[in-house]
Amino acid sequence: MDFPRIFTIRESTHRIHNPLTPDKLAALGEALHLAPGTRVLDLASGSGEMLCTWARDLGFTGTGVDISTVFTEQAQARAADLGVADRVEFVHGDAAGYVAHQPVDLAACLGATWIGNGVAGTAELLERSLHTGGLMLIGEPYWRRTPPDEDTAQACHATGIADFLLLPELIAHFQELGYDVVEMMLADQDSWDRYAAAQWLNLRRWLDRNPDDELATEVREELTTEPARYARSTREYLGWGVFALMKR
Repeated sequence: MDFPRIFTIRESTHRIHNPLTPDKLAALGEALHLAPGTRVLDLASGSGEMLCTWARDLGFTGTGVDISTVFTEQAQARAADLGVADRVEFVHGDAAGYVAHQPVDLAACLGATWIGNGVAGTAELLERSLHTGGLMLIGEPYWRRTPPDEDTAQACHATGIADFLLLPELIAHFQELGYDVVEMMLADQDSWDRYAAAQWLNLRRWLDRNPDDELATEVREELTTEPARYARSTREYLGWGVFALMKR
């Protein structure tokens, strides 16, 4: 039970595995106006940057769950580096179906709604860990503008145009599911650049160190094609945001 190697190679130096910058992540935490001691569950927590920095800066406590052994180890190391290992823990495991042992104040899944087979299922899963009146965070892509054809959508790593909604439609979808949208933090093209372009340097440095690895051909192909694909497609058409929700 782990991520494919190519994913951890691609994002090996990333502390945030989505297109939020550290400044945007910090601003999101402050915007929620939650008290010190807030208990958090972060499903698909990656390298733990949200939970670790919010524990340090906002006094939160909590648990992160992620399927990647590499990222879970990075999260544990980050907690130790920031002096918050006594306030947060990171569990290697499948976040799909994971429910907190005790209700939490804030339940989050930033950019991995496949754990619930989509937004609706992920919201339902997170709600199972929340106490009444708790806050939910869901990170999800949306179309900045509708792609002109299915090929363009697929170049954004979607299976098709129907995979994602425009931003107003995504907000309406949350409302149809019975939630008030009470905050949001959106990636912009600059923060997308920081997320995507950093992957190319990771790929190149890995190739330089591992020219004879069995994945070298795949990594070389990705490094050759990905920058232009990203500039043509993802950067122009795909948005991404974190949405704070409360049950009506």
